[in-house]
Amino acid sequence: MTRPPPSPRYSAILFDLDGTIVDSAPGITSTLAYTFKQLGLPIPTPAELLRWVGPPILDAFRDFAGFDAEQSATALTIYRTKYLAEGVYDASLYPGVAEVLHAIHAAGIPLSLATSKPETPARAILEHFHLIEPFDHLTGASDDEIRSAKKDVVEEALLRLKAGGADLAHTVLVGDRHHDVDGAAHHGVPTIFVTWGYGSPAEAAGAFAVVDTPEQLLEALGL
Repeated sequence: MTRPPPSPRYSAILFDLDGTIVDSAPGITSTLAYTFKQLGLPIPTPAELLRWVGPPILDAFRDFAGFDAEQSATALTIYRTKYLAEGVYDASLYPGVAEVLHAIHAAGIPLSLATSKPETPARAILEHFHLIEPFDHLTGASDDEIRSAKKDVVEEALLRLKAGGADLAHTVLVGDRHHDVDGAAHHGVPTIFVTWGYGSPAEAAGAFAVVDTPEQLLEALGL
């Protein structure tokens, strides 16, 4: 007797980008190093720069570099110009994740990106890896960075999914940092935490589930 395929556990899914779908750290950290050099400031170590991958960049300029609003705006202009020209493509796709995204799409589950990266570079990355098709919506930070906090990105993603007719009763977010866990929890959305990204084990606190491989992620999603 043939068993029926498992039923998906979620009615809608949100997916982080950096550290979840792609390893974008090389392009981000090299662009940050360039930014500090252009500003005439000491360049943080590679380990220090890795902390910047995930949080909204204006928050990182404030929290990690101690920049005020004016300094952050100047740094952002330098960073964005260089990143869009070069750094955005210095990334690699995590093995097996594309298959997860295509499985979600094949199951007919509404899927939205939910990243603190602005939507323009986020779209460029997904186009580069031919991963636009699985997504119903590409939600990220606004290009002016006014919407960049994870809770605000999640809110926008939920609004877009709802407007498209998605059932949000059983929504989950997949991410790799505590910003994902906290931002989703603000809206009552549980998080599946992936360990192949940039977050430390402590950042998984509060996550509904923790997975180490894309195969485990498929199982956690009921696919």
